[in-house]
Amino acid sequence: MKLEDKKVLVVGTGISGIAATELLVKQNIDTILFDGNKELDTDKLYAKSEVLRKVPLLLGEITDEQMDTIDVVVLSPGVPTDLPMVNRMREKGIAIWGEIELAYYFAKGRIVAITGTNGKTTTTALTGEIMSNYFADVKVVGNIGIPYTSVALDTKDETVTVAEMSSFQLETIHEFKPVVSAILNITPDHLDRHHTMEAYISAKADVTKNQTTDQICVLNYEDEVLREFAATCPAKVVFFSSKRKLTDGFYYADKEIFYAKDGVEERVVHVDELNILGEHNYENVMAATAMAMGVGVPLESIREVLRRFQAVEHRIEYVTEKRGVRFYNDSKGTNPDAAIKAIKAMNRPTFLIGGGYDKQSEYDEWIESFDGKVKELVLIGQTAEKIKECAHKHGFMNTIIFETFEEAIAYCYKQSVAGDAVLLSPACASWGMFTNYEERGRIFKEIVRGLEE
Repeated sequence: MKLEDKKVLVVGTGISGIAATELLVKQNIDTILFDGNKELDTDKLYAKSEVLRKVPLLLGEITDEQMDTIDVVVLSPGVPTDLPMVNRMREKGIAIWGEIELAYYFAKGRIVAITGTNGKTTTTALTGEIMSNYFADVKVVGNIGIPYTSVALDTKDETVTVAEMSSFQLETIHEFKPVVSAILNITPDHLDRHHTMEAYISAKADVTKNQTTDQICVLNYEDEVLREFAATCPAKVVFFSSKRKLTDGFYYADKEIFYAKDGVEERVVHVDELNILGEHNYENVMAATAMAMGVGVPLESIREVLRRFQAVEHRIEYVTEKRGVRFYNDSKGTNPDAAIKAIKAMNRPTFLIGGGYDKQSEYDEWIESFDGKVKELVLIGQTAEKIKECAHKHGFMNTIIFETFEEAIAYCYKQSVAGDAVLLSPACASWGMFTNYEERGRIFKEIVRGLEE
């Protein structure tokens, strides 16, 4: 389909909708912007982008007569594809696109696409850094916070674009075709949107639907769903495994990551050389390495980046070392499941700072995951007493409560010895003490860096 002679409706006025509209306006395509909120503050909208004043704005509802003038609709990722309005458009034969498909229509160069339930952002950031270390023109886009549509017109034939793809974005692709794709893992998520696990899996698998056998899909061998999917995947599959040795692919064993091809092994990196911790991050390293090699990056160039890459901010992020004590910021651990991953990643005796806003979570599994690693649980915030009671119920008695963040951090530093770690991984939201988890993490880092040696 040629967009140049079509009328396009963009649905949604968030960051994705604005970027899509700006792209269409730059290409002189007949465009209408729509938002279901009839009370939308248009002054605030136009303050975000003056370009939006150049297109008609519809709010609230779209009539059948208005729909009859539309050829293509571009849905923002947050707009469900089964809304009655979208179904009406589908019945009228209007092409249903998303921002990824729109960007791909105009973009040049090669694209590497990453999806999965967990680990996408870290893997995308790492892959982007590896690519930037070797190629002259690299874009990192998608669910990581930069709309693909905002950079599509800046791409050239030599550009390599690394894209983090959500299941929402993958629902609306048609021609989108990465040279290398990766599906990191699939566990239940977003079922309020996809309704069934089968639909969610299908959306994730769609990242490969236009790929061919001369292209690559990187899959997690330890994910049963993906292991089964490999049999029907249209691309050449490259596996990675954190549990077993592979004769072909990437695997983690004895604290080292290896690449095997036709049974011949090559060591990639020892995990003690990495700045990111935990088996889940070793999986991210293997996936990023596989994708980079898939587009021709030499292994030695990849190693350079692996050794210097720092964690994505607020995700088991190494902050500094003082008196032999290492400090880690996992402020994004806003629920027990996320905080469990951080504890599992620790390889030192750990002073753990937890607590915060009460989202009515249960903390039993979190406490049980301590597994002898936690020297003391230092609690703050609304949930402090609740977590303390849960810890004591499970026989973990080394708990202490502080009124302020500063007191908690100072206590951990005073009590710790060389070889210990201090980990902020609250298992709770930040509200009540901080605006958001980003602010909590930034303040933690500021306090820690100000501690006297």
